[in-house]
Amino acid sequence: MAAYDRALAAYTKARAAYDLADKVYWNAIQRKRKIRVAKLAHGEPILLDDYVLTQPPVYAGPARPVNPSVPPKRVSPPYVPIVADFLNAAKREFDFVPQKPRNEREFKNAYAAAALAAGLTPHQAVRTYAFEATGNGTYDVQAGLETNSPKAHAITTALGYNQLLTTNSVEALAEAGNRFINVLSARSKRLTGKARDTLEAKIAILRTMMRFARSVPDDWSQLEVLASSPKGLAIQALNLDVDIGPLLQAQDLATSVAFARRHGRTEALDAAELEMMNLTGDGNGFDMITLSPDWQSKVPTANFFQESGYLDNPVAQRNNVVSRLLAATNAQMDVEAQKPGARDLATAFARSVGATSPDIGQPD
Repeated sequence: MAAYDRALAAYTKARAAYDLADKVYWNAIQRKRKIRVAKLAHGEPILLDDYVLTQPPVYAGPARPVNPSVPPKRVSPPYVPIVADFLNAAKREFDFVPQKPRNEREFKNAYAAAALAAGLTPHQAVRTYAFEATGNGTYDVQAGLETNSPKAHAITTALGYNQLLTTNSVEALAEAGNRFINVLSARSKRLTGKARDTLEAKIAILRTMMRFARSVPDDWSQLEVLASSPKGLAIQALNLDVDIGPLLQAQDLATSVAFARRHGRTEALDAAELEMMNLTGDGNGFDMITLSPDWQSKVPTANFFQESGYLDNPVAQRNNVVSRLLAATNAQMDVEAQKPGARDLATAFARSVGATSPDIGQPD
């Protein structure tokens, strides 16, 4: 116990020093982010000094010692809802059962049509799919369950081609639900009989879900609370529906494209730039991709994350300046875009635009 007490004292001292430095660093990140936001709002130029140019502190002290007088406790990781939970919640809360596609090709065709209608390019959609869904992901793939390994486990609720979290789905429905309803209503008018009745019933359920999604302001933290509720989990099941899922998945990217356009970006975003907005949020991502190339090689990626998000993202930590993160993202997209699933999606886009062969090499 005497040895433990000495080790604990050494650990406590080292950890306190690190915690102080860490707090100072992330407070500076937040303070300078607020300065940049204010400058943008007033049309003032942003300076290199408006970013933190040092890397986050890394704890290098001794590990916390184990108390020999206390039996070790086994700590289980928190449970992450999976597809079965989304389906059960959808049936229970809204009496909704997603209409699954007959096969993956049907969903890819529907997604390609939805993405093009939402203003996305094949380059953006296919390479983002390749990056987010490993280049072979199915419409119902969930983060952590990309393989059939018995040891695989869900790590987040992220689902589908663009890996939407439950909060993403709730937000997309709140913001664009009326557009989804208009698209489905126009489709319904072209149907007859049972097919039309089925789609009309689906639209009615979608309206009810949309009212729930709009029951709080469009604020991420408040939407996050909704998304973790039984009704929020039910909304996640919309991604599995062949009519609604493609609209939701495409909307997530289209929102970022529209954000960039509103803020003066006239040329098409390339897929890696779009992924930065998807990764860090539209505001932070746009801040990142509009840095000059010279600044991109100097500005740490930590400037564009919350601390918890940065610590959960080893890729952003390894590629710890913007230029390296963009390069690493593009490199991974290059590899994953050659896999069969990504090639099939590229072919679906080619069919949608009447091309003879897929071409996803250029942003536009």
